Amino acid sequence: MIHDGSEGAQFKASRSSIELDMKRQSALYFVLSSAVIGALALLPAGCGGPPVVGGGPLQPGRARADSAVKDLTAWLPGNYSSAAQAAADSTYFDVRLHIVPIWTDRADGPWMYVEQAMADSQDKPYRQRIYRLISLPNNHAESVIYEFAGAPLSWAGAWRNPERFNALDPGLISVRAGCSVVLGYQGANQISGTTKGADCGSALRGATYATTDVTVTATELNSWDRGYDAANKQVWGAVKGAYRFMKESPAVNTAPHPEQPMGDEASIAAPAPEPQR
Repeated sequence: MIHDGSEGAQFKASRSSIELDMKRQSALYFVLSSAVIGALALLPAGCGGPPVVGGGPLQPGRARADSAVKDLTAWLPGNYSSAAQAAADSTYFDVRLHIVPIWTDRADGPWMYVEQAMADSQDKPYRQRIYRLISLPNNHAESVIYEFAGAPLSWAGAWRNPERFNALDPGLISVRAGCSVVLGYQGANQISGTTKGADCGSALRGATYATTDVTVTATELNSWDRGYDAANKQVWGAVKGAYRFMKESPAVNTAPHPEQPMGDEASIAAPAPEPQR
C-alpha cells in the first residue's frame, strides 16, 4: 500500500495530540496527588487510626500505666520484715509489714489492706491503711491512701482474713488528702514514687507536712517516711534512709528492741519506723 504525504501529516498530528493529552493527564495527576499529600500532612496525628500492635490498637499512655498497676498488684501483697536491716543497724527497728488484696470483686480498684507493727507486738500495729491503685497516663500509677476512723485496732490482724473487710462500713475510712503516692517504672523490674511536695499534712511532733518515698520490686519494698516543720527541718522519721522490707514467709521473730514503742503510741515514741502522720 502506498501512503501519500497528507496521511503521514495526519498521523503526526494525531500522535502529537495524544502525547499532549497524556502530558496534561500526568500533570493533573501530579497536582492532585500533591494536594492530597499536603492535606494529609495537615491532619492531626492519629487521625489515620492508632498503630496496630499484636493484633489490636495500641492506646498511647495507657499500655504501660495499666502494666504499672498490674505489676504493683502482683508485687505489693505479702509479708515483709525489716529484721535484716535492724540487725545491721540498731537505729532501725525490726518491723513487720503485711499487705493483702481486699474487695477483689470491685471494679474501682485494686484495693489493699496494709498493716505495720513491731515484730513482737504484731497484735498492736502502729499503722493501718487501705490503698487503692489507679492507672495514670505516661506510664504511672497512683496509690491513694485511706485511713480508718474510730478504733482501727479492731481490724488488727485482718490481713490473715481479708474477707473481714467485706463488712467494713465505707464511712469508717477516709482519704488522706495530699498523701497519694504517684509511681512509675525505674527500669523493667522496679517501680518508685513519692508524695507531692508539702501536700501531705502532718501534726506529729511539731511537723507541718510529711513526705513518703517508695520503691517496689517483686521481692522488696523500701519505704521512707519523714515529717518536716514549717522551716523544712526534719522532726520525725528515719534519718539515714528508707526502711528495707524484705518479702518473706513466715516472718522471723526476734527479741524486742529496748526502746520499742507499743500499740498506738508507736508512732510517737519510735524515731525510725514510719509513724502515723
